[in-house]
Amino acid sequence: MTLKERIEADMKEAMRSSDRLKLSVLRMIRARILEREVELRSSRGRDYHLSDEEVVDVLQSYAKQRRQSIESYRQGKREDLASKEEQELAVVETYLPRPLTESEIEALVKEAIRETEAKGLGDLGKVMKTVMPSIQGRAEGRIVNEIARRCLVGG
Repeated sequence: MTLKERIEADMKEAMRSSDRLKLSVLRMIRARILEREVELRSSRGRDYHLSDEEVVDVLQSYAKQRRQSIESYRQGKREDLASKEEQELAVVETYLPRPLTESEIEALVKEAIRETEAKGLGDLGKVMKTVMPSIQGRAEGRIVNEIARRCLVGG
């Protein structure tokens, strides 16, 4: 079962069980997946469907927006709205791969530094290019970049 099919099946189950929050979030996710498929059909064919990796990208984008909304609501002292966004984010995160810990990212970065024979910050691009494909969907690029910078400067 593909990730998209799992989302569809869970959406039907949420309808049956009257889980309004989950149903609402899954409908929004499905809409975003369909939007992305329509965008890509002009270049990839009329019957194009997103791969699981592409669905994960859509989910990550949606999750990132939820996190930004939570932060904004908290800054505006709107805890009620932040709480609702956190509940939505929890639903989205059930479909995302397990995030890497900082120590796991650091190990991958150090391996990439050895692999690319990076010597300093000037080689940050080479390190990031090596690390990001293996981390895809499991860590934010910003965090990986911070860890890579720290490793390149501090050794």
